[in-house]
Amino acid sequence: MSVLLTGGCGYIGSHTAVELINSGYDVILADDLRNSSEIVVERIEQITGTLPKLYKADVTDRAAMDTIFEENDITAVIHFAALKSVPASVANPLEYYRNNISGAITVMESMAAHGCRTLVFSSSATVYGSDLPAPFVETMPLSQPSHPYGRSKQMMEQIITDAAAAGLVDAVLLRYFNPIGAHESGLIGEDPSGVPGNLMPYITQVAIGRRPYLNVYGTDYDTRDGTGLRDYLHVMDLARGHVMAMEQIKPGCDAINLGTGMGTTVLELVSAFETAVGIHVPYEIGPRRAGDIDVILADPKKAELVLGWKAEKTIEDMCRDTWNWQVKNPNGYV
Repeated sequence: MSVLLTGGCGYIGSHTAVELINSGYDVILADDLRNSSEIVVERIEQITGTLPKLYKADVTDRAAMDTIFEENDITAVIHFAALKSVPASVANPLEYYRNNISGAITVMESMAAHGCRTLVFSSSATVYGSDLPAPFVETMPLSQPSHPYGRSKQMMEQIITDAAAAGLVDAVLLRYFNPIGAHESGLIGEDPSGVPGNLMPYITQVAIGRRPYLNVYGTDYDTRDGTGLRDYLHVMDLARGHVMAMEQIKPGCDAINLGTGMGTTVLELVSAFETAVGIHVPYEIGPRRAGDIDVILADPKKAELVLGWKAEKTIEDMCRDTWNWQVKNPNGYV
């Protein structure tokens, strides 16, 4: 069984590729490498003993996607490829809508043209919007996300749902929360370009000396310590969830949360990291970022009931594995 991972050289895609290969699947990666590195492919081979096939392709390019399907007998697609920075989406909404929505449509067009029906979609907890009470449950009517990134994910979910209703795909929408951590080998991990938009890589870049201090964006949230609270999930637990969802996909379209159901604030994550690795992380308080909300927390019961999936790794595991990646790759994939 061959599985196509769009955006497969990215953070979550690369870890899912490892999990798929170790589960016996043939893996094909499609990535334009604008926010990832080709070095990832060699690292996947080092971990698994198998070199996945890479197509340097933009998923909005229909001809390129058709070529991939024509040259391979693809039975399932896991669609990761998307721009994902909340602040960047606020500054560049047209780029986010064009890339994210067009990419999802193009992938499904190629799937339909080549008889591939199984689709796992990398969605996000941002689809729940900014007005719903946490924890988020899949049956909640979605409210309006507070930024274009979240709205693009919500639109893609609707497009996939409509495609499934038309009999074009069988899909699962995996709404995951805040993935952090890295493969235990330290060979692959999160390597953001420029200033990190996510908290954990920012923490580790400060700890390794690449940045002088961590910016904490706002201390006036309605949480235990005034900083934003998120549901952090180990990336390898998340990768395992993708494989289990793909293996158990049913006709139609379903949405499933992947999270722990336990929230950690910004300052609590800083403290957990300092305890886990023994390094102080200096920080400075700044104003809130546009689009951020107080609490993002999963209700993960459906994943356990439907997939038999449950997060296994702790915050301490996430901190240690992220630090192991950062120490072994102080400047990322270079």
